[in-house]
Amino acid sequence: MAAAATFALPYILPTGRLFAATGNRVVNHVVFCLLAGGVRNLESIQKSEGNLMPSLFNGTEPISNDILGGLDALPNPVNNQALQNYGTLFKEFRYGAGFPGHFQGHTTAITGSVVNNDISFNQPTQKPTVFEFYRKHNLSSNSGLNAWWVSNGIGENQNLSYSSDPSYGAKYSANFFSPLDLLVDGNYTPLDLCVSFNQNEMSRVDQMRSFLNQNFNAGVHQGQLNINTASDREQMDAFITKLIKDQKNGINRDPWNCGSSMNNDMYNIYFAERIIKQFKPELLVVNMTDIDICHNNYTKSCNNMRKADYAVGHLWNTIQNTPGMANDTILIVAPEHGRDIQSNSIIDSFGRYGNDHGDANSKNIFCLIAGPPSKVVQNQVVQSVTGQSIDIVPTIAHILGFKNDIPSHYLSGTPLTQALV
Repeated sequence: MAAAATFALPYILPTGRLFAATGNRVVNHVVFCLLAGGVRNLESIQKSEGNLMPSLFNGTEPISNDILGGLDALPNPVNNQALQNYGTLFKEFRYGAGFPGHFQGHTTAITGSVVNNDISFNQPTQKPTVFEFYRKHNLSSNSGLNAWWVSNGIGENQNLSYSSDPSYGAKYSANFFSPLDLLVDGNYTPLDLCVSFNQNEMSRVDQMRSFLNQNFNAGVHQGQLNINTASDREQMDAFITKLIKDQKNGINRDPWNCGSSMNNDMYNIYFAERIIKQFKPELLVVNMTDIDICHNNYTKSCNNMRKADYAVGHLWNTIQNTPGMANDTILIVAPEHGRDIQSNSIIDSFGRYGNDHGDANSKNIFCLIAGPPSKVVQNQVVQSVTGQSIDIVPTIAHILGFKNDIPSHYLSGTPLTQALV
């Protein structure tokens, strides 16, 4: 009878999980930063314009004189060393197969599958996402607050929270949050909740409320989405209410003391940091898209690369100073894709030509994996052609211990174990 009672009750792990993946974890938290908008190796790791990304990469190369006037002042990097010293840098990473478009780049990085189809704003992706793999094989009956997809903009990105795959789908979704669509209006003007909303504001708030309640209509494939328990929703409501109050009181206006230099990407990372401090999620993916002005303004794109770099450095510092995340988190940083080697014909005010994306060079990117020295190989630079975008999801799954639970036909990539101790 005692034995029967034992088997009748679910096994609760020391961490509080009801079910666990079959593999061993490397750490308990992964944060994946997707440098979206097309980051070319020429300006990043090759430093053709000087070291525009000192928070990520070593070097004191001076920035080109002709674009200096187009770069906003930023504080010094918040960390004592560049992030490459805290981990492994793959300098010859690849986007891989498929057209290097923004939707395709996002989807490939988040699903671990090559995606060639065009944007579909009203349908979830067809391939399961890393969030679904994580929640089904690792945390399917525990708090949904452990999985977050924080996006700079709604658009098609909301459909990367979950897929239409019948074996996965909406019940394994991440909590999707686009803070700038809820909390800012125009040039970072707080929404005053004590006055009437105009129609545009009300539409945006209603849309985000439905996302946060996780019960928006997911289409004919999924029906209603409801991934959070009542207790989780109460925590979510209190969190969002606090963000809105802080926005109204101006607390969010310049949180890093950067003055007018704060851009959308920096704010997006700031709100991701708020999630980290509040919920300590096991899986968080956040993107930065302001670099995507390079088509017609090369200098401003370089400026936004610097800001994305500063934001990632700030994020790493926040992780290291958050109990429960410090020394137990691996940070992965990679562009969605690169840009053409040849410039287009659009000249900015500093005489620089813009860059599109579509040629073979657009598939050349980098990947940086940083983490605790006991878990991640420190200050390692991999010079050879190693790894593709489709390897990021298997790497996350390996780190969090559920790689072997994913049916093999879903993932063709392999974990980047060269970066791990």
